Amino acid sequence: MKQTGSSICSDCLEWEKTSYQAVLEKNISLYSYEPFMQDYIARWKYRGDYVLGKVFEAEFRKLYHQHFQDSKYEVVPIPLSAERMADRGFNQAGELAAFTRAKQKDVLGRKHGEKQSKRSRLHRMTAENPFHLLSEPPKYAVLIDDIYTTGTTLRHAAQVLQENGTDFVAACTLIRG
Repeated sequence: MKQTGSSICSDCLEWEKTSYQAVLEKNISLYSYEPFMQDYIARWKYRGDYVLGKVFEAEFRKLYHQHFQDSKYEVVPIPLSAERMADRGFNQAGELAAFTRAKQKDVLGRKHGEKQSKRSRLHRMTAENPFHLLSEPPKYAVLIDDIYTTGTTLRHAAQVLQENGTDFVAACTLIRG
């Protein structure tokens, strides 16, 4: 992602102009979304080659623990809708969350909708929030997802958590698009 003259990325500067500005403390990512990674993720995520995710385990765990060492943090994987889960057979964010070996709390549900990858940048950033709360959220949450593109998914999830009592929400993603 193109960076501005500050330490804040251009997406975050855009988010500062919206009501989602304060919901996400930070996002850290392991990789950039380069052509090789796009192909690899397509095989892992969309073609059901689940075992390909294992290649990320050690480095993703290391990234998570470098930034979230305190045991007060609980990982919250970004959920799939029931329909998407049935199609895919696994939740890649759930696999990444398990790699951290941190306490995990599955507190979010997701309404089924159009795939994010099929939406334009503007459509993503103006989409309705698809998340709802299933149970009491943690006080300190680290959202886990595979790809950060515009930040919409993470900000929607963070908003639901904060509206329901979470004091701190950050994110740890495998890839920054």
